[in-house]
Amino acid sequence: MAISPPPAVPLEPYVLADDPVLDMLNTRANVDGQPFEFWQHDADVERWLVRLGWAEEGRVPTFEHGALLAAALKLREVIRLLLEQRKAGTQGDPEPLNGFLRKAVSHPQLAWPAPGELRLERQRKLQTAEQFLAPIAEAAAGLLVGGDFNLIRTCEHPECVLWFYDRTKAHKRRWCSMALCGNRHKVAQFRKRQSL
Repeated sequence: MAISPPPAVPLEPYVLADDPVLDMLNTRANVDGQPFEFWQHDADVERWLVRLGWAEEGRVPTFEHGALLAAALKLREVIRLLLEQRKAGTQGDPEPLNGFLRKAVSHPQLAWPAPGELRLERQRKLQTAEQFLAPIAEAAAGLLVGGDFNLIRTCEHPECVLWFYDRTKAHKRRWCSMALCGNRHKVAQFRKRQSL
């Protein structure tokens, strides 16, 4: 009896939401109909932060083992709950997200790296994983306040839990991605028609 190989699991979390905060939510997804956690270790979170531009390669501070993972998972679920509540039109408790925001110690600093290249940069204190993740908490707060929740959606495929911001011109996006769920829906519809 042949043993079928395990389902193919993507090596990295999906980046398809057209919003980095929603891409954070998508680090927990369904793969072949089963819940899958892409963040298993600090290094997984670190790679994701670099991939999405929240951190530079080799510039992620070293925290106590597991601290970055724990803080990222906690922040992700705080954001998920608030977004779900906002999407449903109910009032959520902002205190858990405010807790992350309060830990953000930062100040503006004038930088003049080259002639004619004057800019204002935000300098952040990075003693804890929560402080390091504060820019994501700030972006989430901005999304909650200023996002168009008619365009912030979850994929219509019944087994998919991925979020996206519909920035298409016609605002008719239904799937997290055509390659992942749109094509699966088309194939299922075709098979259904063929069986009739």
